[in-house]
Amino acid sequence: MRQLFGYKKGMTRLFLDDGTALAVTAIEVKPCTVVQVKTSKTDGYDAVQLGFGEKRKNLVKKPQLGHFGDLEPTRFLREVRLNEPSELKQGDQLTVEIFKPGERVDASGLSKGLGFQGGVRRHKFGGGSKTHGQSDRWRAPGSVGQSSYPSRVFKGLRMAGRMGNEKVTVRNLRIVGVRPEDNLLFVEGAVPGKNNTVISIRESNKR
Repeated sequence: MRQLFGYKKGMTRLFLDDGTALAVTAIEVKPCTVVQVKTSKTDGYDAVQLGFGEKRKNLVKKPQLGHFGDLEPTRFLREVRLNEPSELKQGDQLTVEIFKPGERVDASGLSKGLGFQGGVRRHKFGGGSKTHGQSDRWRAPGSVGQSSYPSRVFKGLRMAGRMGNEKVTVRNLRIVGVRPEDNLLFVEGAVPGKNNTVISIRESNKR
């Protein structure tokens, strides 16, 4: 499983050789350092722990500094499960060059937090009519009760509430460009989150 972590830097436009303009998302993927290698013999499963993002040493607690050993501490640690033992070792670095243009990836991240929203925006309700004196009920959710039986509101009913700020995965995105000198990866289309959101990019198993 090839997987890296980076920061969403925004959307732009790239032109192909035939002049086609594509809307792409730029993702900054600085080298991810292998901090720990887990094996089925010692941990019960195969995985690698990747560190990325800069963090000053004086902000890292001593037990965590011991976990990094001789490596520079990183702001984030993420674990990548593997189907088989890896040949990677502590200190190895993974860069955007593990991906090639034309390959398909899945991008995951936290979506934009939109705060408390009503049913019309959150669940695409149609709203009520303006006739018969409904001057203040156009965007109301309507009745939510269940009469005398069962005399309660069912769990999971679509109502107003917090919208966004959830993990979202966009699958099968095409890699349009890779720029190793700038640590940039360009994928066609949009990925979740606002700018500088941490994004996970992994090879897609969907073709």
